[in-house]
Amino acid sequence: MNVNRNTIVLAAAGVATALLFAANLFVGSVHIPFGQVVDIVLGRGAEKETWEFIVLQTRLPQAVTAAICGASLATAGLLLQTVFANPLAGPSVLGISSGAGLGVALVIMAGGALGIGGFGAEIAGALAGAGAGLAAIVLFSTRVGSSTSLLIIGLMLSYLTSAAITLLNFGASAEKAHAFMVWGLGNFSGVGLQRLPALAIPCLAGLAVATLLVKPLNAMTLGTDYARNLGINTVRTRNLLLGATGILTAATTAFCGPIAFIGLAVPHIARLLTRSAGHHRLLPATMLTGVATALLCNMACIAPGNGTVLPLNAVTPVIGAPVVIYVVINRRRINYFN
Repeated sequence: MNVNRNTIVLAAAGVATALLFAANLFVGSVHIPFGQVVDIVLGRGAEKETWEFIVLQTRLPQAVTAAICGASLATAGLLLQTVFANPLAGPSVLGISSGAGLGVALVIMAGGALGIGGFGAEIAGALAGAGAGLAAIVLFSTRVGSSTSLLIIGLMLSYLTSAAITLLNFGASAEKAHAFMVWGLGNFSGVGLQRLPALAIPCLAGLAVATLLVKPLNAMTLGTDYARNLGINTVRTRNLLLGATGILTAATTAFCGPIAFIGLAVPHIARLLTRSAGHHRLLPATMLTGVATALLCNMACIAPGNGTVLPLNAVTPVIGAPVVIYVVINRRRINYFN
């Protein structure tokens, strides 16, 4: 790939990300004049205190949350597609997202009897469930040498946790079942400024691990035998990649719910833009594209005209599903191993 093309792609993605981030501050269910938003961002205050609160305490943390989750989920998807050499692998395939869902389901539907509830308890339940799912996958990875077998085990774990969630839903009251359903729709609006560090720190750590593993990732795209011949410890590398993926998926799912398609579709968008499978080019493009996609989806959730906010998972398939269909149809034409 021409270096100039890579530079252009990254620059365009960076500009698009910046514009979409700014748009998320200006667009919302409450109309705030353009000049007032600029004054608030520059620290000049606003005519109404409510406008300042909306921009600084609602729209800004929501945009930052979307950016962090977009980069995290897209990177997790790229790592899994590389580890499993499967373009249809995504953050939900290993049972980590469903483990987080089971943790939240237990808190919502069974926590009342134990005096446990609230947003903090849901976060703790999601992290515990995701952590259990990740621990199970890491344990199985030490016993299973084949990435395909590990992928199948992850899918089976997802089915088991989904069955447990279904049973909990069956025995829960309508109110609790509805509360869990709302959590499952996903949203970027539940993380305020005070909770942002709790989301950002693990996600940035996972992104840092992924960045440090660019060279092993490039080798693994050509096969595990080739990577071993280069002196790469493929088992350790795979475990590190699974750990990073687990952290990224667990944190985003715990704070924002299970978000569909971003982790599955965005790496393919980045591949189509860069026309490369080299992770030193593909990884930054995937991160930026993930940020831009999440910001676009967040802005699209604001239904124009009536102040209605659409569920996040009602918007992400509109972008992600066509990409996945295109990849399935044109798989042989997309460059995965250059």
